[in-house]
Amino acid sequence: MNVAVVDNGGQWTHKEWRVLTYLGCKAEIVPNTSPLNDLEKFEALVLSGGAPRIGTEADSLGLTSEYLNSEIWPILGICVGHQYMAAHFGGEAGPATIPEFGEVSLSVKKNGWLLSSLPSEFKVWESHNDEVTKLPDSFEVLASSKDCSIQVMEHESLPYAGVQFHPEVEHSEYGIEIFTNFLEKASIYNKSR
Repeated sequence: MNVAVVDNGGQWTHKEWRVLTYLGCKAEIVPNTSPLNDLEKFEALVLSGGAPRIGTEADSLGLTSEYLNSEIWPILGICVGHQYMAAHFGGEAGPATIPEFGEVSLSVKKNGWLLSSLPSEFKVWESHNDEVTKLPDSFEVLASSKDCSIQVMEHESLPYAGVQFHPEVEHSEYGIEIFTNFLEKASIYNKSR
């Protein structure tokens, strides 16, 4: 599968690219200012984690809103990509009451397609000052942590999902499985179009 990792200016972008390459994808890092027609060759997008803070640095997220509006690709948002996805669809993101850094225990409320076959609790690695504070109407929460109620969300009908944590970090349990589940959903979606 040909996947674009949309670079939002974080140190995580290359790790996301590396995991996708390890899984056999033809992955490429692209700027978040890439016009839609430059992304036509891709079958899925990963909105990377990054430095922008939602509400204060929205301009630094480039053309992300156009990608989300297009409904062309399955999209996985990670960290700031997850926050921006929520805000774009009418939810809210902003400063976390308790920022999370390092290891956190995730509680799965519902597996959905993104967390398919994963256990009800597992450890992930976090690095965020901001978080999704209000879920968009078209999404449902799949998992939470003690200090963050929307760790994982999934769109009710589109192949869009977001995670607050970093599945690309080797200490996050089931990170490979999360990427694999996303790629499987993307493959099914692309075949049905």
